[in-house]
Amino acid sequence: SNPRLASLDPNGRPRRVIIDAQYFQNDSTQPINRNLITDRLRVALNRASNGRMAFVGRHYAGMVEKERTLKREGVVDVATTGLTRAAMGADFRLGGRIASIDQKSSTTGMIQRYTQITFEMVDLESQEIVWSGIYEFARSAADDVMYR
Repeated sequence: SNPRLASLDPNGRPRRVIIDAQYFQNDSTQPINRNLITDRLRVALNRASNGRMAFVGRHYAGMVEKERTLKREGVVDVATTGLTRAAMGADFRLGGRIASIDQKSSTTGMIQRYTQITFEMVDLESQEIVWSGIYEFARSAADDVMYR
């Protein structure tokens, strides 16, 4: 719903966004697969945006470059979409951090963990943070093995 992200540019094109785990760091005490979070977010936003945003698959850059090279060397034809001058650039990219605080009771063995996930969408020209979101949750358990 953010107009900076979901509105078309002055030429009527959707804003280009990269959502991957490259600049999404895990500073928490638990191993968390960052790709699970960013993949789910990208898929959900792609479905909900209805063409108001274009998603750049920067994590596929190697695959795209290999195919572009094959086309330009004449090893394969140009397919149905033809050639482009360059791969798609992006206007915004997701960054963020996962952080946690752990507390363990020496008397009961109870472990409590507060986890906070911060998302920030950054303008790739100006470095302006155009959107931020923060999500937090707490969990507790009596046995560390079961907790994990």
